[in-house]
Formats: sequence, structure tokens, C-alpha cells
Amino acid sequence: MSEFAIEAQDLTKNFGQFTAVDHVTFNVSEGEIFGFLGANGAGKTTAMRMLIALSFPTSGTAKVAGFDLLRQPEQIKRNIGYMSQRFSLYQDLTVKENIRFYGGIYGLSDHDLDNRTRELLERLELGSEAGQLVGSLPLGWKQKLAFSVAILHRPRIVFLDEPTGGVDPVTRRAFWEMIYEAASTGITVFVTTHYMDEAEYCDRVSIMVDGRIDALDTPTNLKHQFHANSMDEVFLQLARKATRDE
Repeated sequence: MSEFAIEAQDLTKNFGQFTAVDHVTFNVSEGEIFGFLGANGAGKTTAMRMLIALSFPTSGTAKVAGFDLLRQPEQIKRNIGYMSQRFSLYQDLTVKENIRFYGGIYGLSDHDLDNRTRELLERLELGSEAGQLVGSLPLGWKQKLAFSVAILHRPRIVFLDEPTGGVDPVTRRAFWEMIYEAASTGITVFVTTHYMDEAEYCDRVSIMVDGRIDALDTPTNLKHQFHANSMDEVFLQLARKATRDE
């Protein structure tokens, strides 16, 4: 088995004459927290959609969780978790119904689903809210529940698409504690964020500009390379080079 959870080589996506992702090459190690950053329009969402097998590249190759993007997309989907900015939960289902719905999609047996539902409710201290509609939960609890559901089947990789948008700094920090806990169990975390302070929490960070990766290293090394005091300064230096409209 490869030491890499994700391997992308010259990954490219064209929409007519427009190149959204332009020959992107990078690897993500097993168990790594990898930040995938870029301004709106930089191509990061298009790249992520390819990596989770919802879109196919125009050219280039990728392996995700050891499976080939072009030949084994269904195996990829079974071995990853995904959480979108909107938390991927059904607002008109209860907490428990959401857990069991996604567990069924992920193919968990009734026995495993019963055990993991109980464990999740206990860990999040949501036992008394199990029968409550998700739509009535505070935003922070929705966020924690959505992340927990995304890793319910214990995937090799979890993809998080701007998961902390719209929540307060204290809740964001609590969410990152959950990310650290997941990574400590061996789950690889691939996360996009527009909060540059969160980039500091990642093991490595890539920054896309106009469909290409313009920088990729640890936050410490990137700050040193760009003579910056923060990742926000690094990001601004690179974002100023962009020529695309959002």
C-alpha cells in the first residue's frame, strides 16, 4: 500500500476554453492534515470535486485512498468521507435519523450502525437530543454532528469543504480539536478554508492561484519563504498575482 492517501499528477480540468485546474501535482501522506487554500475562483473546489470522484479530469491522473480516479471511482467514494460547507445534514430529519441514514449509505451493518450511533450520541452528548430535528440545533452542534457523521464509517480520508464557515472562533477551535482527534486515529484530513489562522493548524498547506498550486509546504516554511509573520500575509502575497475574476 502506498504511503500516500492522495496522489495527483498533472490533474487538469477544462470547461471549454477555460482551464479551471491547470496541471496540478501533489501528494498527501497518510494521517496528514492537509490544507487546500485559494481565493474564490482559484480552482480548489473543482479540484476537490475530482478527488472525491464527482467529476473527472480532462487530463492527468489521481489516486485517492489507493484507488484510481478514472478506473475505480466507486471504491474511492466508499473509502472517503465528505462534509460540505452546508454540513450535508437533512434539516427535517432527527439527529438519530441522520446518523442512521448516512450509516446506511456507507454500508454499515445493523450491528455496527447500532453501536456507532450509540457511541456518537454519547461522545457528542446528544443523547437527549436524538429525537430532535437537526434544523432546530445550534449551528455549532450541527457542525460537530456533520463531521462525526462524515467519519462514521471510519474512512481513510475525510474531505472538508470550508467546514467552519459562519461559526464563531471558539466553536471553530473546538471543531479543530475534533479534526486533530480524527487524524490521531489515522484518518487523513483534506480541508479547504478561507480562514488563514486555520491554515496554521495544518501539517502542510497548498495555495492555488489561477488553477495552479503556487505554494506548498508547512506553514512555518511558507512564512519563512515569503518573509511573512502569518499565513494571511503569505496568502495575500500570492493572491495579488491572480488574474482571474472570481
